[in-house]
Amino acid sequence: MKKQFKSESKRLLDLMINSIYTNKDIFLRELISNSSDAIDKLYYRSLTDKSVKIERESLEIKIEKDEKKRTLTIIDNGIGMTKEELENNLGTIAKSGSLAFKEEIDQKKDIDIIGQFGVGFYSAFMVSQKIEVTSKSIESDEAYTWTSTGADGYSIEKSSYFENGTKIVLYLKEDTEEDQYSDYLEEYTLKTLIKKYSDYIRYPIKMEVVKHELVDEKENKYEDKIEIETINTMIPLWKKNKKDVSEEEYHNFYIDKFNDYEKPLKVITSSVEGMTTYKSLLFIPSHAPYDYYTKEYEKGLSLYASGVLIMEKCSDLLPDYFSFVKGVVDSEDLSLNISREILQKSNSLRTIAKSIETKLIKELTTMLKEDREKYNEFFKVFGTQLKYGIYNNYGMDKDKLKDLVLFYSSKEEKLITLKEYLEKMPKEQENIYYASGESINKIAKLPQVEQIKDKGYDLLYLSEYVDEFAISALQEYEKKKFVNVCRDNVDLLSDEEKNQDKKVNEENSELLKEMKELLKDVTEVKFTNKLKKHPVCLSVKGDVSIEMQKVFESMPNDIPIKAETVLEINETHPICDKLKNLYQNDKDTFNKYAKILYSEARMIAGLTIEDPTEISNLICDVISK
Repeated sequence: MKKQFKSESKRLLDLMINSIYTNKDIFLRELISNSSDAIDKLYYRSLTDKSVKIERESLEIKIEKDEKKRTLTIIDNGIGMTKEELENNLGTIAKSGSLAFKEEIDQKKDIDIIGQFGVGFYSAFMVSQKIEVTSKSIESDEAYTWTSTGADGYSIEKSSYFENGTKIVLYLKEDTEEDQYSDYLEEYTLKTLIKKYSDYIRYPIKMEVVKHELVDEKENKYEDKIEIETINTMIPLWKKNKKDVSEEEYHNFYIDKFNDYEKPLKVITSSVEGMTTYKSLLFIPSHAPYDYYTKEYEKGLSLYASGVLIMEKCSDLLPDYFSFVKGVVDSEDLSLNISREILQKSNSLRTIAKSIETKLIKELTTMLKEDREKYNEFFKVFGTQLKYGIYNNYGMDKDKLKDLVLFYSSKEEKLITLKEYLEKMPKEQENIYYASGESINKIAKLPQVEQIKDKGYDLLYLSEYVDEFAISALQEYEKKKFVNVCRDNVDLLSDEEKNQDKKVNEENSELLKEMKELLKDVTEVKFTNKLKKHPVCLSVKGDVSIEMQKVFESMPNDIPIKAETVLEINETHPICDKLKNLYQNDKDTFNKYAKILYSEARMIAGLTIEDPTEISNLICDVISK
């Protein structure tokens, strides 16, 4: 006799099948997890009830397929269900026998119950037109079969099934243009789904597989033989004692799991117990993925709940500046939503994420101190991401990362930390000096660099687009301010030299004013004696540097963000006297010189010239006289 579902109606079951679950493949995960729960319950009963005797090695889950009948069968030799339990657990949607059992047992026992909500079973209706569940409980001598074609209801009848446990038979839907349900009868598909979602179920998942065996080597003749194969690994690598796992095993796991062709640069393991318990196995790749700097790249760690894959890439577990990290996290303390496909925001997840972040920072700090060569190798690949992390989110994470970033030292001629810069600073040096440019070679030739080097001070050469943004976010390090040597107000002159500068600029204020009006783009034109052999340079006022301007110009937006540039002319260079003379005697040539000098300063700074043909003609005109 057909019975109606106790909870609501067809609409509720439709919701379970069509809305809660978004990925049809997970039906097998859900059914295998339920089988695992049933075996767990039997195993626990054997520990607490001496009348229940089992052999641990005999506990298993079997997968059978029949292409002709279009059936997929999942069998376990677990605790089984009575007629009443079939009625209660399957006849009432969202009634979970696992959850009730979990609430009864001592949480300190070595047992995990995966199922919590009692809706995972119904995901099988996504691929099945009919489902039969035959079960025999250890509490009963009789077996019963629960049958349903969906929301119309179900029936329960006595069965001749004689083994303790549960057998679920799925009658697959007919194939359509959009969905090929026959794929779930393919050996390769089934093995792939088991390995992906249920590889670490603690009981063997067995299936008949076809083996191609060579029977005649001379004629190269093969025969197909059917064998029973255990598909799942059962014990996750991250749950094994670290001393029992070889480096090669970790490397092979990484290469297979994350489809890389090289072993990782670093393997990081964690086993954390406390308010939130979890295990993790993390990898720092030796190279960036091909799509790492594209929109298609997805960060995240594979997230498992008691060995069952819940999310392939859980982005909440990694901050953006560690987006290159690969790995897995397995916890029993996660708050899953009803479908187990999506993780609810919870304190447990946030705690795990925070712990992983702290662990990664600690491991990188140790690598920096104890294996500088390896750290330099890492930083060459992923250093940009750490610098990005410093200025992203308004610099909220700068204190976590400031000791992990490296910059090129003009003195050391290699990458150094900010701490290392400070350790070698002269006592009288008040600031940390830096200069930005397109390359180390070009930065070294900037006119403004010369006066800093003459003082014996080190300079940080910032050649990556992200560098100056990171420095700007930091503002200072150990109370030492960062100073861009290309700022117009940077000088290391004596009071006497400063007074001389002031006097020269006041005496030639009209000349400088006319040059500024002629050039238009510059905020100011002035004479200076901070330059040594160089005739001119282009400095800036304000917070936006020339290198920042280049970055903004390369972005796809219509908002022009420009540096306030200052043309500085060396008052000790012969060109200074030439300009003064031309200003008094030949305004036309003076204008030509002004444009040429400004263009030279722009070229030195790595900026384009608006009309290079005009400047070329002016140069030829001047030198031909």
